Amino acid sequence: MEASKYVIGVDVGTGSVRAGLFMLDGTMVSSAVEPIEIWKLQPDFVEQSSADIWRAVCSAIRKVVSDTQISPADVIGIGFDATCSLVVLDRNLQPLAVNAEGVNERNIIVWMDHRALAEAEDINSGNYKVLRYVGGRISPEMEPPKLKWLKSNLPETWAKAGRFFDLADYLTFRSSGLDARSFCTSVCKWAYLGHKGKHGQWDTNFFRKIGLDDLFDDEKVSHDVRPIGNKLGNLTQAAADELGLTTECAVGVGIIDAHAGGIGLLGAVWEGKKRPSLQLLESALALIGGTSNCHMAVSREPRFIDGVWGPYYGAMIPDMWLTEGGQSTAGSAIDHIIADHAYSAALQKEAHRTKQTVYQLLNTEVERLQSELGVGPELTRDLHILPYFLGNRSPKADPYARATIDGLTLDESLASLAIRYLAVIQAIAYGTREIIRVLNDSGYSIKRLYVTGGGTKNPLWLQEHADITGCTIHLPKESEAVLLGAAILGATAAGEYDSVPDAMHAMCSSDNTIKPRKECNRYHKAKFKIFQELYLQQKRRRELMHSI
Repeated sequence: MEASKYVIGVDVGTGSVRAGLFMLDGTMVSSAVEPIEIWKLQPDFVEQSSADIWRAVCSAIRKVVSDTQISPADVIGIGFDATCSLVVLDRNLQPLAVNAEGVNERNIIVWMDHRALAEAEDINSGNYKVLRYVGGRISPEMEPPKLKWLKSNLPETWAKAGRFFDLADYLTFRSSGLDARSFCTSVCKWAYLGHKGKHGQWDTNFFRKIGLDDLFDDEKVSHDVRPIGNKLGNLTQAAADELGLTTECAVGVGIIDAHAGGIGLLGAVWEGKKRPSLQLLESALALIGGTSNCHMAVSREPRFIDGVWGPYYGAMIPDMWLTEGGQSTAGSAIDHIIADHAYSAALQKEAHRTKQTVYQLLNTEVERLQSELGVGPELTRDLHILPYFLGNRSPKADPYARATIDGLTLDESLASLAIRYLAVIQAIAYGTREIIRVLNDSGYSIKRLYVTGGGTKNPLWLQEHADITGCTIHLPKESEAVLLGAAILGATAAGEYDSVPDAMHAMCSSDNTIKPRKECNRYHKAKFKIFQELYLQQKRRRELMHSI
């Protein structure tokens, strides 16, 4: 391959690290995936290792460069995104245990870890002003409750701690040697007030009141917080050696994985336009699907919506306010519904024999049943699912909510599993419909969904989401939109574009569209009403049992 300029995007998800090598027009020329360890040794506790993640990052980057046989010097910029997980290091910048067993290798509390439920409730009971900017209630998935749990339950770890990082900030620190935090991670997960003053500010009074007044001592958490699109510096010699790159490679400010997806998707809104217009963004929603789903909408003015995270200033698109909806279980809910069925083992065996995925086999069975019975989405008429296996992130902000399945029988057949599979896909789409409804009730005018993630490879998932939300779904030309978003930050850091919107405009484009079928409206309106009632009924039962 002839010499040119390239950028790398790195995405650290829940189960793997992915790296993509991109040209400056947004074309990905190589990608690699490396698995990472995850420990779930007790309910609500989920841990990872920063050393293991860095190993996987190095391996994935080396692979995308070697696969294309380009010169490492041709890679001019790198951007990192990651899950919003908490990394703890000691004063020597070595991993420090976040577990009672004292295993230092396990030094990350993963985003989905819910050990800090009580701490989140305690913080929420204070009605602090900063909570206005997280939808009114802080989540146990955010960092202040996790830090409060650490201080209360592992005082030895707290005493030895030298740095607390969001995972994306740890990766940029490891790469550049500079401990500067991201507007994205700090505003979204640490209650940083990005809109205050010239460059934002920490509300140290809030942290004092919740018992974390020593959090900023000795720079355990840096006061240096930088906007998305900024350059932190170049790779250090040590990082360049480990990654197989050069010290001429620029490192961009990091970002949360879903937010990188938003950047990698929403630039397509401006396709065919001479220049990016921020106003156009307010009619579009980026849906980043995976283990969980994130729904990213931006506006020029702050919009305060109960139960929806934000408004976050400058957390995704510089100078715009981000509203972030989400579903804590999405792809994981589908996988659980499949794994929990009596026919699951036989399905897995058949998938292996035919070299298909279980989703392809189930899609075929759904199509067969619909054809045989002469129905469409009505196949799920007698089965209703509330997919809150890990609580409801938006718009209920209820971490205690749980899943409900109404309509189970003793049927253990493939047909039974296929119907249950369709029902859970519909249920996840009803959750997205509910999020869009509250966004539009609060001033948005969302008509288009720009979607990336595992669900985009599933035509059944796509059509059900279009039908249920009533929105046209736009698929990106580059299916790995999260990697593209990270790469856009690398290109901006390298000075190839003047701003993040300019880079989005140049590097993003859309491909196919899926339009909603109007003939499904009546059915989904009825099912959506049942979906809402399932939660209200569960909430009433929960309140009754708690009163006893």
